[in-house]
Amino acid sequence: MENNQTAIHESRGEAPASRQKLLVKDIRKSYSGHNGTLEVVRDVSFGVPDGGTVAILGPSGCGKSTLMRILVGFEQPDSGSVLVDHAPRIGANKEGILISQQGSVFPWLTVRQNLMFGLGQVSEAERSAIADRYAELVGLKGFETSYPYQLSGGMVKRVELARALAVKPAILFMDEPFSALDSFTSLKLRKEFLRILGEERHTVVLITHDVEEAIHLADRIYVFSPRPTTIQATFEVPFSHPRRLSSPEAQSLKEAILRELHL
Repeated sequence: MENNQTAIHESRGEAPASRQKLLVKDIRKSYSGHNGTLEVVRDVSFGVPDGGTVAILGPSGCGKSTLMRILVGFEQPDSGSVLVDHAPRIGANKEGILISQQGSVFPWLTVRQNLMFGLGQVSEAERSAIADRYAELVGLKGFETSYPYQLSGGMVKRVELARALAVKPAILFMDEPFSALDSFTSLKLRKEFLRILGEERHTVVLITHDVEEAIHLADRIYVFSPRPTTIQATFEVPFSHPRRLSSPEAQSLKEAILRELHL
């Protein structure tokens, strides 16, 4: 199966650079410390087509989150480039929003106030209307005046997702966004997320340790090597949505990815 997946990748290939929303070219990143130079990312290149979703899998500490910070614009690479719509990314902006495992919901604001935050120079009434629309979109209608401490962990994650979507980012960067949730809540949120992607077009880059999550959400999966990280293997996910993760084909793909991860 592993060879078959590689063959699928080689035969289909990535979309031409002209059709890539995000293009990552030859990224390298090292850090200097008391014990010398630590190379974290080495020659990473890939593209994400407009409206596509890619997932990144790899061992803990391999450099995935470092790469994500570079993609978002929080850090600059030592060499290489990140292009969004063929223009170099030189810093973070609202065109690319990060949802991290740590969460970023403001506990002193209500759901509506959290969603209104960062909506820019529009009237109070417009911001409120946008906030209420996205609260309903993620299943939080009726909780607009609630505070985060009054919500479950899954509902708080919905607030974070809605706030990211409300600013209409061109690219949604997700660093283990569902890792703190139990498996049932995580599966439910993933289904909600896919429903939202069916209504609103977003390009998505997802970091996860969950192989089934990657298969559930992504069109293509990159397996990263231990540090200094590079792309070790690429797997296409050729299944249409909704995906049945228990199908023999999905399970075979899962086993091939686990073998690549030496699990």
